Amino acid sequence: MPEVLKAPLVVEFPFTRSLGPVQSAFLTGLRERFVLGVRTGDGRVLVPPVEYDPVTAEEIRDLVEVAPTGTVTTWAWNHAPRRGQPLTTPFAWALVRLDGADTALLHALDAPGPDAVHTGMRVRVRWAEQRTGAITDIACFEPYDGDAAEPAGHTGVFQDPVTGIVAPARLDYTYSPGRAQTAYIDALSGRRTVGERCPACRKVYVPPRGACPTCGVATSEQIEVGPRGTVTTFCIVNIKAKNLDIEVPYVYAHIALDGADLALHGRIGGIPYDEVRMGLRVEPVWTEGARHPDHYRPTGEPDADYDTYKELL
Repeated sequence: MPEVLKAPLVVEFPFTRSLGPVQSAFLTGLRERFVLGVRTGDGRVLVPPVEYDPVTAEEIRDLVEVAPTGTVTTWAWNHAPRRGQPLTTPFAWALVRLDGADTALLHALDAPGPDAVHTGMRVRVRWAEQRTGAITDIACFEPYDGDAAEPAGHTGVFQDPVTGIVAPARLDYTYSPGRAQTAYIDALSGRRTVGERCPACRKVYVPPRGACPTCGVATSEQIEVGPRGTVTTFCIVNIKAKNLDIEVPYVYAHIALDGADLALHGRIGGIPYDEVRMGLRVEPVWTEGARHPDHYRPTGEPDADYDTYKELL
């Protein structure tokens, strides 16, 4: 049994969203070094602002400026900052109720150590040198022992408001395919495809998952399948994927390898895209040094009868 595999994996994409009038004013205010909240019907001032009262669900648009000074209501020390966090040195995550607000804003607090932070301490905003209309326009909070700052009374009306933001989303983690898929990947390195047979229903699943999805029992018996198979269903891809060197249009298909009871995914090549069809018999095409087939091409055999693969659609 080969050693179970594991590898670092990153899922990353930019998330683009438009802003409503309240969030637009809030972020534009940060760009201009103002902090704006919103006043509810009963007089509470919410910072950061929302467009609907969380208690009554009433729409709220009454913008009000609050001070850039405030009080720590609670905090937690971050001894090992991660990539993308506000500061590169240890800092406190703090909830800060700005003067004039009734709710607290979460942000970083720059302090020399946890002994220098306490609930009730006074802080002020440290503005970023370059501001674009994002929460990062507040670089962090810093300790402050002066008087409460006085708001300038800004109304929240700006000449060039921020109307949208792009927020990068990223997830770093270590992925392990487990015992069954490790064996599957190891077999592919030898240009073989193996699945596992369920001891109850006797179906062979490729790629294997270590358990039968129908019966729920563990699987361990390895069965070599293919290499040839049958196209069960397919789609024509017309939009070129970033960093994928394949010209469009091309065909991506479900392929039931001979001896398997579950279709796997694969690209179809060696045939015009508009000639690919259900029942087409195909075989894998490998490239030098590859750990999986580059694509599948027609074998030249007659098409498979529908009844032989209808249960695999």
